[in-house]
Amino acid sequence: MTEQKALPSSARVIIVGGGIVGCSIAYHLAKRGVSDVVLLERKQLTCGTTWHAAGLVSMLWPTPFLTQLAKYSHELYASLEQETGQATGYRRIGSLSVARTSERLEELLRTSSMASVFGVESEMIDNERLTELYPGINTDGILGTLYIEKDGQTNPVDTTMALARGARQYGAKVLENVKVEEILVENGQAIGVSTDRGAIAADQVILAGGLWSRDIAEKIGVDLPLYACEHYYVVTEEMEGLTRRPVLRDFDKGVYFKEDAGKMLVGWFEHNARGCPMSRIAEDFCFDEFPCELEQIEEYLMRGMETFPALEETGIRTFFNGPESFTTDNLHLLGPTPEVDNFFVACGLNSKGIGAG
Repeated sequence: MTEQKALPSSARVIIVGGGIVGCSIAYHLAKRGVSDVVLLERKQLTCGTTWHAAGLVSMLWPTPFLTQLAKYSHELYASLEQETGQATGYRRIGSLSVARTSERLEELLRTSSMASVFGVESEMIDNERLTELYPGINTDGILGTLYIEKDGQTNPVDTTMALARGARQYGAKVLENVKVEEILVENGQAIGVSTDRGAIAADQVILAGGLWSRDIAEKIGVDLPLYACEHYYVVTEEMEGLTRRPVLRDFDKGVYFKEDAGKMLVGWFEHNARGCPMSRIAEDFCFDEFPCELEQIEEYLMRGMETFPALEETGIRTFFNGPESFTTDNLHLLGPTPEVDNFFVACGLNSKGIGAG
């Protein structure tokens, strides 16, 4: 059991949530010299959604600002182990996005053009080059592929722990098993938090509570358009001869592939994903999973086999189903809130929180 530490009576900044976003905020504030930063995690670090993330770190995002954020994440993760002494599992392996329709091909061509404007190196490649980069892929029906050589992947838990360690090294307090029940507001300003172990005063409060953020914010009149859905993936048994390779995204089939230590993670984003109301999230939710239902798996796993036929002869080690939070416009919820002063949010990362750094 994690040892409980005494709560401070006050802090300059309180961060609610101990996933990768909250730990990153604590690390960066403390490193910039902000004194008296306190992070509060309801259970254990990473236990909400961070722990089961695929760990993809993409270089190119929809806006220049988010792309700069993503590029910085690569730089950070590449140096974090040396800085903190905690391994992260980060490596640059590249990414491949394939097109099976003329519309998707046009989208990837425009994406490649946008990448050059944003300062991200990319190239459109033919199927011969695709096969070189991704041995065993079935190229039938593939019209073109966008290749971003410097995309990467990391271990979500290890990376979060490195950020938490760095935050502590720079003077922040990272406290587990402290449930924030409400943001305290006075005269339209956040003045602290109420927890299951007492109240803490603060000059500023940052909500990075993932799935729980909407309900916490709602109590003080802040509306966060954040909704949870089920997210499935499977991990195969070790595959003989499976070489290190880029992440592969087959958007038209809705599936993605990540090689990891000789095994293959195959995940998907369903066109009609099953919603996950907070009533399904247990009070003691901590590294929890949802039951896997075959009808939610079979169609997309078959699509994955069409793209990478070696899966047909491979056993499945892990079937996973867990919650991820999404926003209506697929953009992050970041920054100050108009309703309450000195209250900031950092949530709704749309299953891309690991790449947000």
